[in-house]
Amino acid sequence: MKPAFWARRAHKWIALVVGVQALLWMISGLYMTSISIDIIHGDHLAHTKAKPLSASSAFLAPDALRRQYPGLTGFRLKRFMDREVYELRQGQTLSLVDARSGEPLSPLDEATARSLAASLYQGKAPIAAVELLHEAPSEVKTRPLPMWRVSFADSNETALYLSPQSGELLAKRHDLWRWFDFLWMFHIMDYQERTDVNNTLLRIASGLGLAFALSGVWLLLYSFSKRRPA
Repeated sequence: MKPAFWARRAHKWIALVVGVQALLWMISGLYMTSISIDIIHGDHLAHTKAKPLSASSAFLAPDALRRQYPGLTGFRLKRFMDREVYELRQGQTLSLVDARSGEPLSPLDEATARSLAASLYQGKAPIAAVELLHEAPSEVKTRPLPMWRVSFADSNETALYLSPQSGELLAKRHDLWRWFDFLWMFHIMDYQERTDVNNTLLRIASGLGLAFALSGVWLLLYSFSKRRPA
């Protein structure tokens, strides 16, 4: 049989194999380029800017802090809601204490987590639920546990994840982000972790896509050469 016959067959069968994935690449790529990455990150939903620290000299001195909290390996002064606090590190453990008295402030209880989330949230919807998680959902599986999840009753089902130890905003999640994550899974063909852009399945699909394109080019050149007058 002529080479053109095999090229047509290869082109047809490869198209059947990679056509669905190519469609998914187009759909997911269109979504990713249509919506600003800042919106996907939820920058419009919660702010992390804090008021400047005061120049007060009444803060607890580092030596006194070390005496009060043995095993201290590091600390930093920061603003937590409307007060200055020290974030202490003792090995792998983080905690918050009042910067003036040294009074422990963490782990955050539900009322504090609720107040913190409300101060960060930029929308107008009320809080729908507050839950302390000891097992991370898939949308924040890389964040440290435990964590508070504060959900808001808005149209995008916004959820803010907060650290009970440091009071930090760990993640902002909403439906546009969840759709992005879902489509990203198909885009990179990593159906488990959704992070590996170098996986074998993606390489195979990319290789087949290249073969499809090359076979199409070959058929195009063959078609033009056949029409050339003798």
